[in-house]
Amino acid sequence: MLKNETQSKKHFLIVGAGLSGLSLATVLLEQGQEVTILDKSRGLGGRMATRKTLAGGAIDHGAQYFSAKSAIFKDFLANMKKEGVVSKWTLAQRKYPRFIGTSGMKSIAQKMAEKMPVHTAQKVVRIEGKTVLTQAEQRFTFDELILTIPVPQALDLLVASQIPLREEELQALTQIEYDPCLAVLAVLNKPTSIPTGGIMLTDSPVAWLADNFQKGISTEPTLTLHASAAFSNAHLEATDLEEVGKQLLESVSAWVEPSNVLSFQVHRWRYSLARQRYPKPFLSLANGFIHLAGDAFGSGNGNVEGAFLSGYDLGNHLCHLSSRHHSGV
Repeated sequence: MLKNETQSKKHFLIVGAGLSGLSLATVLLEQGQEVTILDKSRGLGGRMATRKTLAGGAIDHGAQYFSAKSAIFKDFLANMKKEGVVSKWTLAQRKYPRFIGTSGMKSIAQKMAEKMPVHTAQKVVRIEGKTVLTQAEQRFTFDELILTIPVPQALDLLVASQIPLREEELQALTQIEYDPCLAVLAVLNKPTSIPTGGIMLTDSPVAWLADNFQKGISTEPTLTLHASAAFSNAHLEATDLEEVGKQLLESVSAWVEPSNVLSFQVHRWRYSLARQRYPKPFLSLANGFIHLAGDAFGSGNGNVEGAFLSGYDLGNHLCHLSSRHHSGV
């Protein structure tokens, strides 16, 4: 939208401080809107996740890297590179370099949120009119509500809040499907022999291995292991995750000697990657004040850029609607 357009000021409440929510908030704040962001986690970034070790190392255990195709996302990355937040990573199995957070993927989200009103450890449990109630028994009011959390969680919230959905809305949202991912985060006593620090595997219970020391984000050798979608689906509800983690590590002994693993933990990504997506970048409900966006929306493949563009497109749409309403169009 044109910067000289006059628009009414609204209060937008964003649930989810992942890349979509932060991208959306950036657009709204640049256009002078009021924004509040809530996230159920103690941190932010969603699947742009980096875990710190006791010795000060780091483990990227969600999104591992990303590419950039659109001009909008390339501009965003250019600014991030100037700030030293984003670096290139050349992988043996990729023709062109990919991008990573220089000190971990989470650092990108942290940079975006530096001046944003983000409230963490605030899980929204109910919507009541133009107010949400959190598990911490706090209330937040809004003019427009945007849900950027995984769609099954958004649907649970809408149903629990008795928000009426049209049949076509319900059908569109229930058709969205995700693959889970079991991630193993391990601390090692020495770096691995993984070529260029990251490798994709086939015909294996493991889909991805990364040495975060070689990747350049960790001061000590650490390993990220992502199980395949098939293995993750089969073991997602396992009661003994430690045993599952051992099984996965044993399957990659050609790359990581079991004796080199000092410690490990397993993280469940229940909604890791959208297998079936909503084709448009966002969905605005017929009630007019609740919108959904995220990495399950848009024509991409559920990647980092797709998540960013979903929030970006919705932000511009909402600003345009606000200016049209103010001008009486």
